[in-house]
Amino acid sequence: MADLLLRFPKLDAWEQGEEQPTLRQLEHFAQAVHVPVGYLFLPTPPEERLPIPDFRTPAGQSILRPSPNLLDTIHACQEKQAWYREFAQYTKQAEVAFVGSATVHTPPEAVALQMGRTLNFDLEDRRTCRNWEESLRYFCIHAEQAGVLVMVNGVVGNNTKRKLDPEEFRGFSLADRLAPLVFINGNDTKAARMFTLAHELAHLWLGTTALSDMGAAPRPGQRIEEVWCNKVAAEYLVPAETLASEFDANELLDEALKRLGNFFKVSSLVVLRRLLDTGKIDRSRFDAAWGAEIRRFRKARSGGGDFYKTTMTRTSRRFARALAESTLEGQTLYRDAFRMLGINKTEIFMNIAREVGLQ
Repeated sequence: MADLLLRFPKLDAWEQGEEQPTLRQLEHFAQAVHVPVGYLFLPTPPEERLPIPDFRTPAGQSILRPSPNLLDTIHACQEKQAWYREFAQYTKQAEVAFVGSATVHTPPEAVALQMGRTLNFDLEDRRTCRNWEESLRYFCIHAEQAGVLVMVNGVVGNNTKRKLDPEEFRGFSLADRLAPLVFINGNDTKAARMFTLAHELAHLWLGTTALSDMGAAPRPGQRIEEVWCNKVAAEYLVPAETLASEFDANELLDEALKRLGNFFKVSSLVVLRRLLDTGKIDRSRFDAAWGAEIRRFRKARSGGGDFYKTTMTRTSRRFARALAESTLEGQTLYRDAFRMLGINKTEIFMNIAREVGLQ
């Protein structure tokens, strides 16, 4: 609201009916809040519903009015998924067998074990990584190799002025046997993304399309599907049996978090969650340590990174390669490819094609 008042100093006067904006001012305001200008002439705002099931449960209640940023992100991912489904059919790709292969009655431990085998990335594989950040990167790579389109973005498309709020959602899954898709809110801490990715993959095992705000921290009011997906994610990342053998009750908690995080190649947040799950620490110790770790991760800053690698992360390398291949073969218009990749120059497109190994 403060940003809008800076851009539109007369906003309060417009709302009170003391002054009337010009049509040009209305157009600029509509652009700023990302709604059609016609909405501003309606007596009441239209009710915009989420196009996918909402599994978010803040304080046990679902969120009724999604932000334009969230809606635009879901719609963009649905467009990409629809395109990739047609591409998969055209290229005669096999269905992704694990999508919809489980139910909430399937033991989470069994699915966690299957997840490690299907992705070819279990605990032993993660332990070969140098740290949990590298483990997260390979987690995404192996999920894509297993057939999942993994998109991690903290803004709408490439618009850095439209940041996604992790308090609104952490991620979502779009279940499909040919084009399963997982979106991770890249504006959340990197430490939280690993658990979110595992959680959304568990949704694909259920075959459920869902919007989630579940993180590693236990929360009240969760749906049965969310509870199940959290159990799968936690067991996959930190198997309870292995944790029991590695835990030292006499070790200081700070030291245990570092050692166990390095052993399992996960963030300290995931370790904390599992220590609470398995009764190794009580809720008061968990709450105190959780707050400290969250503050530490939020202070961490990431560099801007390489533009093309960032584009791969935002759009999914698997998707970008398929789109570039289809476009270079003349099956997809450059105009459509540019829109879905969020670019506007042929030179950039050709560089992306080289980045995914097509040139």
